[in-house]
Amino acid sequence: MSDSVLVIGAGIAGLCTALALGPTGRQVTLVERDASPPTGDADTAFRDWKRTGVGHLRQSHAFLARLSLLLKADHPRLLQELAAFGVRELPFEAMLSEDQRKVYRAEPSDADLTIITSRRTTLELVMRRYVETLPNVTIRSGVFTRRLITERAPDGTLMVIGIEGDTADGPIELRADLVVDASGKGGDFVGQLADQGATVAETGETAGILYFTRHYRLKPGCSEPPRIGNPPPSGDLGFLKFGVFPADNGCFSITMCAPEIEYELRKAIVNPQTFQAMTTMLPGLRPWTDPALAEPTSKVFGMGDLRARWRDLVVDGRPAALGYFAIGDNLVRTNPLYGRGCSFAAVAAYQLRDVLKASTDPVARALAYHAAIHAELKPFYIGMNKQDRAAIRRARAALTPGYKPSLKARLAKAFAEDAIGIALRYETSLLRQAMRGFHMLEDPEAWIKRPANLALILKYWARGRKRNAAAYPPKPGPDREDMMRALGLDPQADIDLAMQEAA
Repeated sequence: MSDSVLVIGAGIAGLCTALALGPTGRQVTLVERDASPPTGDADTAFRDWKRTGVGHLRQSHAFLARLSLLLKADHPRLLQELAAFGVRELPFEAMLSEDQRKVYRAEPSDADLTIITSRRTTLELVMRRYVETLPNVTIRSGVFTRRLITERAPDGTLMVIGIEGDTADGPIELRADLVVDASGKGGDFVGQLADQGATVAETGETAGILYFTRHYRLKPGCSEPPRIGNPPPSGDLGFLKFGVFPADNGCFSITMCAPEIEYELRKAIVNPQTFQAMTTMLPGLRPWTDPALAEPTSKVFGMGDLRARWRDLVVDGRPAALGYFAIGDNLVRTNPLYGRGCSFAAVAAYQLRDVLKASTDPVARALAYHAAIHAELKPFYIGMNKQDRAAIRRARAALTPGYKPSLKARLAKAFAEDAIGIALRYETSLLRQAMRGFHMLEDPEAWIKRPANLALILKYWARGRKRNAAAYPPKPGPDREDMMRALGLDPQADIDLAMQEAA
């Protein structure tokens, strides 16, 4: 007899769990604190869907190939329904430089390197409606989960056997063979287990950045500006990162990211007029926000308190609890800049499917799931944290008068910009391999560790900036001081504050 499964949360992580486990014949019940989505189209969902448990619902999203390939393998009808609702695909070709496109010859594997892009509300709406049609999956909205129901195994290990919660009709108690915790960033059921004596290991660190997103819609008869060419619609100025995210049904969003220590800029950017003014100062964004082409459809949505987090629910070979599997942001969380949150959740859900198929022993399942998460996700987590730390150092250096980078820092910057970046803009085969790591189809550093690839990168570095001049993109925007002064902000204020804090 198949296990019954209770899933806390019907966001992306919960829905991916249903997509993974539903076809196995298990009875899967998702309990969701928020009300059901509104009826109607994608615009209605974006405007009216209240998702208290998903604070980043209206931030920009893009969904990597690892997620789309899982859907393609098991739920091709869902991909068709997403397309019918306006969800788009950005193929590998969209990543090529102008020179690369002139000589590009597609390979069969290029089709795997496709990004799904839409407003998060659109993706989640279509996924949810599809999941609700699966014969053995039920979604119960308006259930606020209060606590896990636990008991002790003979050896003293906690066993999770259900949940207690509240509904509009009063308290509720639900039990199942397995409980999957997809409660997201704000969920604290792991903390409940720790309070009951379970050993949980947790590490974390700040991402050092805040996000600010505004949504737009193309005006009737207008088309998107070209994404290929110079200046590109994304860039990194050190004190500011920015990018355009094409979405569904003629919509797109622009996200700007400011380091935590840029207090003046992050306070100002939430003002729609300031946000718009900043887009006009960034050549890659200016065509997108031209009032003749597009109009804003939202306020500026901010998102902070961004911390990477890794939780181990098996410590020294002993599971924290049996019959309990955490998935999504309450297990592993990273800087959203890298777009891997939804893919992390989907990968974990399908690893759980395979673990449950391989064994019925609860201890073996817990150990195997722990091992699978480490193997599949930890390399990406480690790599993203390294990049976050480097960005934090650069942001601090920008506010340090007279700062001079070390030789090691100068070499690392030159290698990234004058070797790797240039080689990727010239060599399509190299970009193809790098994108496999970006899309989580292989270890993120596998491509650069291959001797032939490293030799090719070093060859372009040795050619020098003059011979590689055509491959360098133009400067993505103004210097920090120029932008701050143009916005009426004091560029010295945060420098003085940083110096005070350093003292």
